Amino acid sequence: MKILISAIALFTLSALPVLAQSAPTLGNIQVLAQSIGSIVNTLLPVVVAIALLGFFWGLAKFIFAAGDESKKEEGRRVMVWGVIALFVMVSVWGLVFFIGNALGVG
Repeated sequence: MKILISAIALFTLSALPVLAQSAPTLGNIQVLAQSIGSIVNTLLPVVVAIALLGFFWGLAKFIFAAGDESKKEEGRRVMVWGVIALFVMVSVWGLVFFIGNALGVG
């Protein structure tokens, strides 16, 4: 069984150089920055929506806790993590925007 797994791994890894040769090159740093910027701009609205849903889920847990301190604390914790996630995402978006402008990628 170990020989079979080793043979499969060796066969799979031997194909990687062929795949790497057929991949297009990025060219220069501006193309790389533009590619990263387009990926971030594509994913940012989805991830922000998920973080907002998490924040509102924590808010609902906090409101509907009805005096149960452990549920209130859990709701507060979810809200804090939602705010932290939003802060990190907006910060990453700002850094990508700043670096893109500094490199002349619009």
